[in-house]
Amino acid sequence: MPERSMRTILLAAVLASTAAVAVAAKPEAKSMVTNGMGAALDAAIAGSWRDPKNVARDVYRHPKQTLSFFKVRGDQTVIEITPSPGWYSEILAPYLRENGQYIAAVIDPASQAEQKNRDYYKKNRDILQKKFDADAAHYDRAKIVAFDPKNPVFGPANSADVVLTFRNVHNWRMAGTAPQMFKGFFDVLKPGGVLGVVEHRAKADVPDTDKSGYVGQAQLIAMAKAAGFVLDGTSEVNANPRDTKDYPGGVWTLPPTNSHDAKDDAKYKAIGESDRMTLRFVKPRA
Repeated sequence: MPERSMRTILLAAVLASTAAVAVAAKPEAKSMVTNGMGAALDAAIAGSWRDPKNVARDVYRHPKQTLSFFKVRGDQTVIEITPSPGWYSEILAPYLRENGQYIAAVIDPASQAEQKNRDYYKKNRDILQKKFDADAAHYDRAKIVAFDPKNPVFGPANSADVVLTFRNVHNWRMAGTAPQMFKGFFDVLKPGGVLGVVEHRAKADVPDTDKSGYVGQAQLIAMAKAAGFVLDGTSEVNANPRDTKDYPGGVWTLPPTNSHDAKDDAKYKAIGESDRMTLRFVKPRA
């Protein structure tokens, strides 16, 4: 065979091999479990292990759209901040069980000066631990880490792919620990990692003394940017234009807390849960 023809055949073989590798390496060729969307997430949301009371709130919390917006994949290390009874734990822990890692970050009771606060946070942690212990098939690989809000450490530096927090920022503002919390998120995330925030949205920025439970979107973005984050996207998936945000009891007047007179149940049920901002931040790679 002529030398030129041989070179042509070899070159064609190399190009074919390279093309095959390129096709195999395409993100869309990954399984639905590891690409974070689709069937695996749907299965977790539809899981029979979820509390029916929690499932009933999907209409307000839009878990699939929210987690998809935050780009949560099934092969990632995801830290959820103060999950309380575990509404999102019921979805995230089973979803991440096989290929990723779910970590619930809870306030360390020992970090609290007052006994009533120590008792409160111990009770919250015990409830979550009981949920995990009662269903090993879905929660046996979930982890719980404790942190001090005044100096939070959520894990080794640059170890997490995603940090998520749902309706918590107002508590940190009222406690004066918001800057420390956002710094903790920045430290634990890998470069390029995502911070996903859902929070009750005020009509405008609120003063430090505000006790309504709402936070201004611009001021929340400023908090994250001050810690080094870059705003990567906003979503209205959890917006609620029926929320007038002017209740004497603050956001807790609305479902699911329902701190109002029984005679007003229908009124507040018609409004539904609060208007919420949904923000995605990233930790810069350099």
